[in-house]
Amino acid sequence: MEVHCTPGTEIWTRSLRSRDDLTMRPTFRLARQDAVEWLRGLPSGSVDLVITDPPYESLEKHRAIGTTTRLKHSKSSSNDWFSIFPNSRFRELFEEVHRVLARNAHFYLFCDQETMFVAKPIAEEIGFKFWKPLIWDKRRIGMGYHYRARYECVLFFEKGKRRLANLGVPDIIEAPRVHDGYPTEKPVSIGEVLVEQSSVPGELVVDPFMGSGAFGVAALRRGRHFAGADISRKSLEVTEARLLAEGGRPATRALERQGRPRAVLAVS
Repeated sequence: MEVHCTPGTEIWTRSLRSRDDLTMRPTFRLARQDAVEWLRGLPSGSVDLVITDPPYESLEKHRAIGTTTRLKHSKSSSNDWFSIFPNSRFRELFEEVHRVLARNAHFYLFCDQETMFVAKPIAEEIGFKFWKPLIWDKRRIGMGYHYRARYECVLFFEKGKRRLANLGVPDIIEAPRVHDGYPTEKPVSIGEVLVEQSSVPGELVVDPFMGSGAFGVAALRRGRHFAGADISRKSLEVTEARLLAEGGRPATRALERQGRPRAVLAVS
């Protein structure tokens, strides 16, 4: 199944930001589409929080020199590796993220140490305030030559001014890496921390590189709505199954039950 964005997306995102939806069971909308193109189809100021983990360029370098096993394909794995998102596209990505975010909102970008130095200045030029890199402590070391990797960065950006829900949360978040899952899959528990810190129930969380949908699962578990995109057919299949298992509902059906205008899904 392929789900594409249509003009109905605008109806959906606007309706989710109304007070009437705060008590509605969480809904989701998925698209198989390029991240930047998908974001361009969303109305300005319609998103409350963006959490995403692009397949950054440096991963391909590490695969080529054998310092990561996460990109390999073998008979024991059913996952094909996904297309790299080049550093040269960060500007257009950040421009669209900044545009679709509400006036006061947060943006979290997962990346490695190398990509951090590329992404941070571009995001700041576009208008984001950079607060700091959060650290995902994976608890056990991984691959590498010089001080083997045990952590990953999560860049914390802000548009406007939004207070975190809990000022006592540390900047190091511990969670074991996901084994035998989708390539570079992130723990749902990390997403739950970020969702809780930077949104409230009934708001809309977006991930334009949703992969296995871990951040969508986190959003639904915490009573938020979710919209996500990925260019991989497998990503959509995995994410849809996970979100349905969490009790999430495709947005069209939920909105129709609320008597709202139909948000059109093109399915093939």
